[in-house]
Amino acid sequence: MTQQIELDSKPNGAIVVDPDNSKSLNAFSSTSAFETSQRMAKALASSSLLPATFQGNIPNCMIAMELANRIGCSVFMVAQNMDVIHGRPSWRAQFLIATVNASGRFTPIRYRWEGRQGSDDWGCRAYAKDAKTGEECVGPLVTIGLAKKEEWYSKKGSKWQTIPELMLTYRAGSWWTRIYCPEFAMGMGTAEEAIDTWGESVSTTTIPAGLVPGSAKALESTLLGGADPVTGEVPMSDEEKRAAADAEREPGDD
Repeated sequence: MTQQIELDSKPNGAIVVDPDNSKSLNAFSSTSAFETSQRMAKALASSSLLPATFQGNIPNCMIAMELANRIGCSVFMVAQNMDVIHGRPSWRAQFLIATVNASGRFTPIRYRWEGRQGSDDWGCRAYAKDAKTGEECVGPLVTIGLAKKEEWYSKKGSKWQTIPELMLTYRAGSWWTRIYCPEFAMGMGTAEEAIDTWGESVSTTTIPAGLVPGSAKALESTLLGGADPVTGEVPMSDEEKRAAADAEREPGDD
């Protein structure tokens, strides 16, 4: 069994990091390992605790197992912190930051703020110290002005306008990780970056005309695509009614 180090002795140490995962199962190392991984993935795919992307999807669960093996982390933790946006798997920034903090290779990531809050020059940079050498590792500066120039600020679904402080720390932390711990990100971007780059699809529902408080059945009918909220039956259109009448009419009736 691979020895794991749990950070229960540290405050809020929820992530388990395995510094030596050489004995962990690599699904693609051999045929027998692949078959064993398939059985494990089947069990994971049947769990209702995993996100919808993994439920009933054995291949996705196997990929999550492979990623967990590479970074020495729980499969459940990987599945809970990976988002697929426009077909691209992405880590959540808070997961990358937490992984660095739990690794023990650096002091916990902290932030230095610059500029005046509310202005374009307001921003922060992440920093931490190497646990062995004591060298301070400082990340790039991220500002509101940068977010506007990169057009993150105006992207559909972006949170830069509503929670700018949190977005600044997430972006600064994920960029720091990409520079000093690229093996944790494994070449994948963050979900927040994917939304800023591609935008986020937001589905909308057309509210029925004349909808007033208490007219829930009209809203239900719209959400059901015109179906009756009670029976689930979809009423026939005028064209469908005429076509049905013509089909029932016997030859010679005219």
